[in-house]
Amino acid sequence: MKKQLIGFVSFCLMSSAALAAPETYNIDAKHSFANFTIRHIVAKTSGTFTDITGVIKVDRQQLENSSVNANIKVASVNTGLAKRDDHIKKADYLNAVDFGEITFVSKSVKAISASEGIITGDFTLHGVTKEISMPFKVLGFGADPWGGTRSGFEASTVIKASDYGFTWMKKDNAPVGDDIEVNLLIEGIKAK
Repeated sequence: MKKQLIGFVSFCLMSSAALAAPETYNIDAKHSFANFTIRHIVAKTSGTFTDITGVIKVDRQQLENSSVNANIKVASVNTGLAKRDDHIKKADYLNAVDFGEITFVSKSVKAISASEGIITGDFTLHGVTKEISMPFKVLGFGADPWGGTRSGFEASTVIKASDYGFTWMKKDNAPVGDDIEVNLLIEGIKAK
């Protein structure tokens, strides 16, 4: 009887540990967006990067055990105007040839609630890496029509272009500002 009890307790502990382990979700590039807004003269203009890949490991029971490793292709910038997109990709702005990727690798997660927290990590843009923190929300988990499981996340922050070596805002009568508002809408597909 004692051996059976020990076996049952061990099974329960292993099962609960398995349930608490982080789940792995691959970022779905077709349903994920890195949106940005920046001052243009006296108004604001916006755009998005549509090519986002990476892996999110989320522990639903302990958000602190979660992590993110994400990659954005600079050439996927889309502001709704092809001529402007081509200009943004050139050397005087994002320089997609020399700095083709924007990356984020998390270092820690602080949970605020079961579905909200602050994620901190190394953000690399234009060849410069800075540690940033941004609030995020877990939007949910659910089955998709193809037999898989999806997850949804949202995060936002404001970065300064000047922190990443950009100089456009230093020109006389610069039409574009320094603050870049970033809003991430991320959908993940659970790895099998």
